[in-house]
Amino acid sequence: MSEIRARFRIDRGGFALDVDLTLPGQGVTALFGHSGSGKTTCLRAMAGLTRAPGGYFALGSEVWQDDARGVFLPTHQRPLGYVFQEANLFPHLSVRANLEFGQKRSRSTGGARLAEIAALLGIDGLLDRRPDSLSGGERQRAAIARALLTSPRLLLMDEPLAALDLKRKLEILPYLERLHDELSVPIIYVSHAPDEVARLADHLVLLHEGRVVASGPLGETLARADLPPAFADDAGVVIETVLAAHEADALSRLDFAGASLRVGQRPEALGSRLRCRIHARDVSLALKKPEASSILNVFAARVAELAPTDTPGHVLVRLDVGPTPLLARITRRSQRELEIQPGREVWAQVKAVALLA
Repeated sequence: MSEIRARFRIDRGGFALDVDLTLPGQGVTALFGHSGSGKTTCLRAMAGLTRAPGGYFALGSEVWQDDARGVFLPTHQRPLGYVFQEANLFPHLSVRANLEFGQKRSRSTGGARLAEIAALLGIDGLLDRRPDSLSGGERQRAAIARALLTSPRLLLMDEPLAALDLKRKLEILPYLERLHDELSVPIIYVSHAPDEVARLADHLVLLHEGRVVASGPLGETLARADLPPAFADDAGVVIETVLAAHEADALSRLDFAGASLRVGQRPEALGSRLRCRIHARDVSLALKKPEASSILNVFAARVAELAPTDTPGHVLVRLDVGPTPLLARITRRSQRELEIQPGREVWAQVKAVALLA
């Protein structure tokens, strides 16, 4: 599938959604924004659950809505799976019976596929249990399995982890990563949790007050400094690295384009690809390379641009570490005293690295 096209305008008086998107037809696209930004409204329009007059939605050459030509497939005729915040399993049925219900809509039937999906999501040992005997994470995995058993051409997920506590979120995230790695179905994933998006997404759409303020590959989009200030306070970049070596003192070296990171020793095999997130608030700047510091990761960088934040007295700095972008959030006083301006050569000190694995 080449791409997904979505064009919707919905006016509800106090709120208007106005989006025109071209999205990749593979991988995970995250719709990200603060509460009230229009994420769920956009997702529901894609599903046909919310009617957007004059709208358009297509997966490649397969058009589900084109009001200009009088085309509108109702939700039950769209080959999609929809996962809500709550699992919404039938409480009187076993997990297996819940999955079989989803499979009735499938163009591909058979127990082998049910067993495959159940194993993929780690619920193959839970099939004979009722939903009320499952944890929140187990119920949500069962709900995802039921959606996948409809053989969808598109999987829509509306904040599927929002109702879970941190422990259950950490339990389910590896299974969502397995969906990304092992299935070809494109996923549109709604979330307001930055770390969740950084871990799962390939493509990022930022929504603000019903409008698209940015859309593009995850790494490029997160590294932009020209976004609305509301996004700056939790700004950070995602860097794709390769586990290159294990070093002394229980450290591992992660290589990326332009430099290397040292982190606590990793259990993965050498050559493994690891995704890291570096928050702007965890990056400080210096004009000279520190000669004695407890910070392991210090990079030569060039200032690319500056942008305001919502935090009084702070500024966001976009840096280039070779070809790799990095963001730093510093005070305006530091900017003034260090004369931080585009083109300035600096040293970036990374105080913390979050491994998204």
